[in-house]
Order: sequence, then C-alpha cells, then structure tokens
Amino acid sequence: MVLLSFDIEEFDMPLEYKGEIPFDRQILISQTGLIRILDILKKHNVKATFFSTVVFAENSKNLIERLLSEGHELASHTWFHSDFKEEHLKESKDKLEELFSTKITGLRMPRMMPVSKNAVENAGYSYNSSINPTFLPGRYNNLKVSRTYFWEESVIQIPASVSPNFRIPLFWLSFHNFPLFFYKKLASDTLKKDNYLNIYFHPWEFAKIKDEAFKLPGFTVKNSGKEMVERFDEFISWLKSKNYTFGTFQEFQKRIES
Repeated sequence: MVLLSFDIEEFDMPLEYKGEIPFDRQILISQTGLIRILDILKKHNVKATFFSTVVFAENSKNLIERLLSEGHELASHTWFHSDFKEEHLKESKDKLEELFSTKITGLRMPRMMPVSKNAVENAGYSYNSSINPTFLPGRYNNLKVSRTYFWEESVIQIPASVSPNFRIPLFWLSFHNFPLFFYKKLASDTLKKDNYLNIYFHPWEFAKIKDEAFKLPGFTVKNSGKEMVERFDEFISWLKSKNYTFGTFQEFQKRIES
C-alpha cells in the first residue's frame, strides 16, 4: 500500500533561513499548492492523508472541506507550525474535530520533532507518524529506530519510509533532488521489502517559492512549483502502472491491526 501524506501548514520555512514572508502569503502559497495536489489526486482517483495545523485549517476551511468530501483523511500537525506546547496535542485534535466534524486519529509533529509517547497516547491519538528513521546531519539521528511500524504502548508509530539498504530517506527533499528514475528504484525496493511506502510532502512544494526574499537554499526549491506538479503527476502514474494500491493512514492501521 502507498501512503501518500501532506503536511499542510503555514509556509514559514523562509523564517528558518532569515528570510522574509508575511503571514498572508504563507497561507496563500500553501493554499495554492494544496489545490494543485487535490487536483492531481482527483485525476488519478487516489486517497491520501493530510496532517494540518489548526492555523492553516482555520484559514482554509473550504479546502479542508473539499479534501474530506473527496475521501481523504484529515489528521493533526498540531496547532502552529513553529510553536509547540504539549497541550497542543489534544487541543489541536479537538479543534479540528470541532471545525470539520471528522474523527482525528493521527498525529505528525512539525518538522518531525520528538514528542512524549505518553503525551500522544493521553491526547487520544491511535497512530503517530513523526519519525524519519535515518541520519540527516543537523536534523535527525534515528538509525537505531525501527524502519517499519511499531507500537508505543497503544499508539502505532508509522515512520517515514527509508530504503531497505543504507536507510536512504524517501521524503520530500530526496524526491526533489534525486533523479526520478533513482527515486522510483528506491520506492520499488521499499515496497517489495515492507509491503508499504510512507512518503510525505508539503503543499508549498507545488507552488512558486523561488523568491530571493525567502533566502531558501537551492536544494529546498529544486523542482518546485510547476516542475513538482509534473514530477509528482508522473510518479503517481508510474505507481498506478505497477498496480500498487493507495490508502489513508486510517485504512493502513485497520489493515495491520486485522
């Protein structure tokens, strides 16, 4: 099963690099990208999971309602993208459920930050996908963590996919920077070994983010915007040609618990 997921959030990444971007533009860029993602998924009739901050959801209600009406899953990306308190775990879950009358069962922490497993369980989540089980200098060192899903008390942790050999991460940055044929090879190897693929992206990758004011490094904007739309569309077509199935995290959880 292919687990496509998208962290839908205010596009605040320029602030990490001392760039400038007003809040309204952060939201608009992510909204533009989200529309393009939903159009691609609708074209291919595949379902995905969207981890949303409350901030983005409150400012994009029509788009959240659209993704739910098209059969996608909504999950929590906490309240803010750049500010976190442990109480946000339950507060964000409750607020998203209140706003959209849907059951929120999953969590992904912003920037895959570590979080207390007890706090996640106490907040009422049944799955968490907040680990990239690889080594990325300055960001992650999770080489001792299981590559595949595992239980933390009653919560299922579903790490992002990495290749069976050498734990090469299959997250958004590798999708942009690897030759597509090589990324497909890694994805194929992972699906054969694990029987599922958990890969994640962001809506702003599908929008125009090559702006000098943002001060973003070249590796973060490579193959973004229109190039990303075309690249992602081709990748989904390739997966479908191989007869892989697609599902939400909730569907995947039901399958592994049955």
